[in-house]
Amino acid sequence: MALSKKPTTGMKDILPEEMQIRDYVISVIKDTYGKFGFTSIETPCVENIANLSSKQGGDNEKLIFKILKRGEKLNVEAATTEEEVVDSGLRYDLTVPLVRFYSNNAAQLPSPFKALQIGNVWRADRPQRGRYRQFTQCDIDILGEPSNLAEIELILATTTTLTKLGFKNFQIRINDRRILKAMAAYAGFEESSYDSVFITLDKMDKIGLDGVKAELLQNGYTEEQCEKYLELFIAIEKEENGVAYLVNKLADYLDGEVMASFQEILDSVQATKADSFELVFDPTLVRGMSYYTGTIFEIAIPEFGGSCGGGGRYDKMVGKFTGNDVPACGFSIGFERIVLLLLESGFQVPTKPKQVAYLIEKGVSGEELCKIIAQAQEARKDGTQVLVARMNKNKKFQKEQLNKEGYEDFVEFYKDPLKN
Repeated sequence: MALSKKPTTGMKDILPEEMQIRDYVISVIKDTYGKFGFTSIETPCVENIANLSSKQGGDNEKLIFKILKRGEKLNVEAATTEEEVVDSGLRYDLTVPLVRFYSNNAAQLPSPFKALQIGNVWRADRPQRGRYRQFTQCDIDILGEPSNLAEIELILATTTTLTKLGFKNFQIRINDRRILKAMAAYAGFEESSYDSVFITLDKMDKIGLDGVKAELLQNGYTEEQCEKYLELFIAIEKEENGVAYLVNKLADYLDGEVMASFQEILDSVQATKADSFELVFDPTLVRGMSYYTGTIFEIAIPEFGGSCGGGGRYDKMVGKFTGNDVPACGFSIGFERIVLLLLESGFQVPTKPKQVAYLIEKGVSGEELCKIIAQAQEARKDGTQVLVARMNKNKKFQKEQLNKEGYEDFVEFYKDPLKN
């Protein structure tokens, strides 16, 4: 039986046209984030299964590609539990590996530490537009900075990068997990039910206020709780400053310093941001990861119709590894979705080098071949991109394919000098 030539489900081959755009996006990301003081790191793609299954990754922990033990350690026949045969897995995000990295190397790192990490991650997810089982994530994180300066820097660095890539009219939606919890407490929900309430609230953009209320009632919450809860969202929508409204409304449920810090993030970004995006307080923003402890944010790009990245503060995660909590905050760009949008818009990589293809007829060899290669080497010194290749029988089709890769100039070399 012939071997399969197609990639595994949920994974894809990347053709040269897309690869050029991916390389360009990465170069812009690294250059821009570098100007904000972020430094690149790298972590292994395989992590200890205990770290990946520590209830820090929310629903992503259900999507782990698990790796069996190797050699004598693997005894499938005698095993009665998964733990006996699995000891590691492919990372499902870059945050858990980063925190392990920081916990292991903190003594050698500056404080605060501003990390940039770009790498593949894997999730056994249902493939769909812009979602794959293997995909690239791009994260920036600040560890060791307790103040809201971390959030301000992360938002400005991310939006500056998106603007440089040509995106306009996008939104950064922002909320705080502590505001979410205070609103739920104000409505009379028990703390043990918060996760259930937030799962329903997260559907607001799909099912609306009436749908959220119906689902909350269906889940056993009282009419009084639901009415009091949803009245908050209706009032915020009407208010010119929703944060100021909540300062008074939630005074008994939320530390005033939390609201003051949150307002300072909004004011600071608004005062220094470019005109290409809008910063929006969204009290319905939840973010699924269980490790978020404070501010959360998400990128909404109209052309995609969904989230193109997000992040937030996770001050308790390092303590899971070391026993000592370290303030931490991060923002992840939806790299694959950004590349998808650029491809669909017909994006062309700017300032590409001149591309010339040297096509050599079969039979050209020896001294003549050496001269052609030397000529190509000389042209490359000036920054020209020179492809040296043998001429195909169907030369027209070959040129058409090379055109798609950006080659517009062709130099042909024949065995018969009169044809050159």
